[in-house]
Amino acid sequence: MSVFFVALTVPTAILIYQAFSQMKWETFRQYQIQAEELASRIDNQFESLIQKEEARPFVEYSFLNVAGNAGASFLQRSPLSAFPVDTEIPGLIGYFQVGNQGEFSTPLLPPTTATSSYGIGEEERSQRFNQQKKIQQILSRNQLVTERTRLLESRLSEQALPAMAPADSAIASDMYALETAQPGSEIIAEQEAPQAAFDRLNKREVVAKTKPDMARKLTGSLGWVEELQLNTQAGISAKQTESKTGAFKARESSIRKEQAFLPEPLTLDKNDAQPGAVNAQRSIHISTFESEIDPFSFSLLDSGHFVLFRKVWRSGQRYTQGILFDQQAFLQGMIEAAFKETSLYIMSNLVVAYQGEVFSVFSGMASRPRYASATELRGELLYQTRLSSPLADMQLIFSITQLPLGAGANVIIWTTFIITLVLLSGFFFLYRLGIKQIALAQQQQDFVSAVSHELKTPLTSIRMYGEMLREGWADEEKKNTYYDYIYDESERLSRLINNVLQLARMTRNDLQLNLKPITVSELLDTIQSKISSQLERSGFQLTLDSKRANGETVLHVDPDAFIQVIINLVDNAVKFSSKAKTKRIDIRCKPLSGHSAEFSVRDYGPGIARNQLKKIFKLFYRSENELTRETVGTGIGLALVNQLVTSMNGKVDVLNREPGAEFRITLPIN
Repeated sequence: MSVFFVALTVPTAILIYQAFSQMKWETFRQYQIQAEELASRIDNQFESLIQKEEARPFVEYSFLNVAGNAGASFLQRSPLSAFPVDTEIPGLIGYFQVGNQGEFSTPLLPPTTATSSYGIGEEERSQRFNQQKKIQQILSRNQLVTERTRLLESRLSEQALPAMAPADSAIASDMYALETAQPGSEIIAEQEAPQAAFDRLNKREVVAKTKPDMARKLTGSLGWVEELQLNTQAGISAKQTESKTGAFKARESSIRKEQAFLPEPLTLDKNDAQPGAVNAQRSIHISTFESEIDPFSFSLLDSGHFVLFRKVWRSGQRYTQGILFDQQAFLQGMIEAAFKETSLYIMSNLVVAYQGEVFSVFSGMASRPRYASATELRGELLYQTRLSSPLADMQLIFSITQLPLGAGANVIIWTTFIITLVLLSGFFFLYRLGIKQIALAQQQQDFVSAVSHELKTPLTSIRMYGEMLREGWADEEKKNTYYDYIYDESERLSRLINNVLQLARMTRNDLQLNLKPITVSELLDTIQSKISSQLERSGFQLTLDSKRANGETVLHVDPDAFIQVIINLVDNAVKFSSKAKTKRIDIRCKPLSGHSAEFSVRDYGPGIARNQLKKIFKLFYRSENELTRETVGTGIGLALVNQLVTSMNGKVDVLNREPGAEFRITLPIN
C-alpha cells in the first residue's frame, strides 16, 4: 500500500510542481514584458525631452533674442527667461551658458541692473537673481565655472545712463555690458582652460569603489550595482531572455548647423561723458552668424545633480549650454511617475543606477523599508537595461520581491488541494481496509479453529456415549442420562450448524426472514420449551417474567430467528457465568412507549469489560485469546443476534448490571 501510494504521489507531485513552475514562468514573463514596455516608454520620454531641447537654437540661452526679420531689429525676451520656470521637465533648476572665456550667464536676467525696463519688478528681480546665483554656485561647486562676481549692477548703478526710452535704455545697457565684459577686465578674471571641466564630465570617473562611503556622501548613492542581492542565477531568472542586460538602440544624433541672429555689442563713443552713457540715437546692429551645435551629453555632478549640456561653436569659439536638474525630483518625475501607472509598482522594485551606482529605489510596497545600502535589496531579477544615449550610463533594474500568481493559479491550487485530499483519504481508507482485512483474516483463522473445537467436542461426546450404549456398558439407570447427553450434544451441534448456515447466508446477503404476527405468550412458551431442559442440566435456574407485558401483544417477527437469538444469548450467558455464585438466567418482557416491546436476557456472571461493550457484536470477535480461552464458542453468535434482530426491524443492546450483564432486544409491536 505504501509503494502504491508513493507511486501515485510522486508523479502527481512532479506534475503539480511542473504546472506551478510553468505558471510561475508565464507570469514572470508577462511582468518581464511589462517591464520592457515600461523601460521603453521611459526611454521614449527621455528621448522626447532631449529632442525638444536639442531643437532649441543657440540664441534662446540669451535673455534677448531677435524676433522675425533681422532687418527689423525687433528684440524680444527668450522663451527660457520665463519665471517661475514653467516646464514639463521635472526637477529642472535652470538653464545656463558658459562662454569661451568661462563667463557665466543664464536667460533669467539681462547683464544689467535695468530689469524694470523689461517689466521685472524688484521682488521678481531678487528671485531671479537668487535662482541664477543657485545655478552658479552648483556649477562652481563642481568646478565647472570659477567663483566670480557677475553682478554688474554694482558698477552700472554708479553710472548715469543717458535719458532715452525705457526699452532703448535697457538695450543700450545690455550692449554696453556685452562690450565691457571682455577678457582681462576687472570684472571677469581669465579662467585657465574654461571648457576643460565639461570635457572631463564626458569622461567622468566615479569615486573609487574602495571609498563607498565617500561616494554616497558626495552623490547620495546607495552603493554599487554589483552589491545588489538579486537572484540572477537560480530559479526562473535563468530562463530570462538575453535582452535583460541589453540597451535600447542608440539615438541617432549628429552635429547640426544653424544661422542665428543676436544684437551686436555697442561701442562707446569718445564723446560719451561716462563709460555707461550711450547715444540714444545710435542704431542697434544685428549680428548674423552660423553656429555648429553638438548633441547633448548627460552626466552626474559630484554634488549629486544631473546636468544635460552641449557644445556650440561660434566663429571658432566654444560655448557650453546646459540644464541643471535636481536628482531625486528628476528621477521621480521621469521614472517613478511612469512606474506608478503599471501593476509592477505594487509587486516589484525599480532600481535606478548611473555608471554602476545605485541612486534610487522605487516601490509601491507599503511595508518596504527605507534602504540605506544596495546590499539590503533582495529579490528576483526581472529585467535590466540601459537607456539610449546620452543617458546610456543610466540603468533601470526591475526586481520582483514577491511574484503574484496568475489567474490560473487558483485552479492549480484547488486541483492540488483536491488531489491531495483524495490521495490522503484514499490512503487512509485503504489503510483501514487493509487493517480490517488483516483482522478479518485472523478472525477467520480463529473461527476455523473455534468451529473445529466446537464440532469435535460434541461429536466426541456423542461417539463415546453411543459406544457405551452399544456395548452394553451402561445400566438401565444411566442409559437415560447418556441419552440426554447425546440429545443435548446433538442440539448443540444443530445450533452450531444453524449459526454457520446463517453466517453463510448473511455474508452472501442472502439472509431472508419470514416475518409474521405472533403473540408474546407464544414466544415465551416456545423459549421455555427450548431451553429449560438445557439450563437444568447445566445447573442454571430459568426465570421467565412477563407480568408487565400483555401476553396477547402481537409482534411481527420470524419465530425461528427469534428463538435462535434467545438461544444464542442464553448460551452466551451460560458460558460466561458458569463460575458465578448465582446460577440464574432471567428472561423478561415488558412494553415500551412508542409501540414496542423489550425482551431482556440477564445473567449473574462477571459482566463485560467497558472497552468491549461495542465490540462484542462484531463478527468473529472474542474477548478471550484463542489459545488461552476457557470458554467455548465460535465468535459468531452475537454477530448473528445483531444481524437477525436488525432484520426484524429491532435493535439489540447490552449493559452491565451488578452483578452480570443484560442483553436487551427491542422489537416493534404489530
